[in-house]
Amino acid sequence: QVHVVESGGGLVQPGGSLRLSCTASGRIFSINDMGWYRRAPGKERELVATITSGGSAVYTDSVKGRFTISRDNAKNTVYLQMDKLQPEDTDVHYCNAKIVTWRWGSSNDYWGQGTQVTVSS
Repeated sequence: QVHVVESGGGLVQPGGSLRLSCTASGRIFSINDMGWYRRAPGKERELVATITSGGSAVYTDSVKGRFTISRDNAKNTVYLQMDKLQPEDTDVHYCNAKIVTWRWGSSNDYWGQGTQVTVSS
């Protein structure tokens, strides 16, 4: 069994910063891409940023230059440093990990429970 757990959300003023963390644990052989997605009320879940096991990152246009994704492979953990936050960044943020659970298997998507990020004065 695999668990994906996020932490680090909360309330911050416009222009402030937050750092999200996400750790995968359990029966893990390897992890391919890890990433962050977000969903505003009434909208579809959308990509924020992803990072490969080798450290190559992709960002959605609206967060480029403000957010930084990183990962610690030894800890099965991915981070999202969010700077210069704006009210439109208010969303539930979800962690995704593409995890291989045994040597000859393919990867499957595992999701965290979501963490609320609220940007408001």
